Amino acid sequence: LNPGDAVLIPDPGYPTYTSVTQLLECDAIYYPLREDGAPDWEFLEKQDLKKVKLFWVNYPHMPTGYRGSKSLFKDLIDFSRHNDLVLVHDNPYSHILTPEPLSILAIDGAKEVSLELNSLSKTFNIPGWRVGMVCGNQEWLQAILRVKSNMDSGMFLGIQKGAIAALQLGKSWFDELNRQYENRRKLVWQLAELLQLEVEKERSGLFVWGKVPPEINAEELVDQLLYEKHIFITPGKIFGKAGQDYVRISICMPEYKILEAIKRIKA
Repeated sequence: LNPGDAVLIPDPGYPTYTSVTQLLECDAIYYPLREDGAPDWEFLEKQDLKKVKLFWVNYPHMPTGYRGSKSLFKDLIDFSRHNDLVLVHDNPYSHILTPEPLSILAIDGAKEVSLELNSLSKTFNIPGWRVGMVCGNQEWLQAILRVKSNMDSGMFLGIQKGAIAALQLGKSWFDELNRQYENRRKLVWQLAELLQLEVEKERSGLFVWGKVPPEINAEELVDQLLYEKHIFITPGKIFGKAGQDYVRISICMPEYKILEAIKRIKA
């Protein structure tokens, strides 16, 4: 990317997509999502994409939890090829409450137009270690390495060995991890019901995305919970304009803390 180029960013979406775009002095074009979680293709077809170089996508999607699919990935690849875009799939929630973990690089033609990011932070509960990966065709990876190798070099050997051990864990690790997340999510659904939030349950990832009732202001609800109940949930507006009437609740808390939050709300 060079100053003046443009980037397609989902709305709602991970705020860092916008931050890095601004850091590079590029223009952000925010695209809405349909009810099935796919990009609004009609909106995108109407845009002038001549300056667009990069297309951010993220499935399972944060914050909504929309799941990807092979057919959606094919559509993303076709659109990117047709418009000469670099498609970047951010995939850190690939194993979190997903019936079938998916990689866009498993789709025919993906390596011609796509890069995929993943991380050990979510899947193996080691966010502070900052261990992740980028996958794609060799030419693009070499370009990334030329930049990254001049910014930082090497990683503490103990962290590297820990990451290797994590990657050798079997199916039982994922099953137990998701069992705990499923139990927590059920409790968060109870909490959401107390707050009169509208949630979709066929979702993946580490968060519950809830729509507030029309008569309630999302920011006011967040402040009320914080100052009156000492409970923090995230206002949806930080993820984009489309999140204005939503809040995000994490399932990263142990069950006893979620139960305590439920108790406080009922009090």
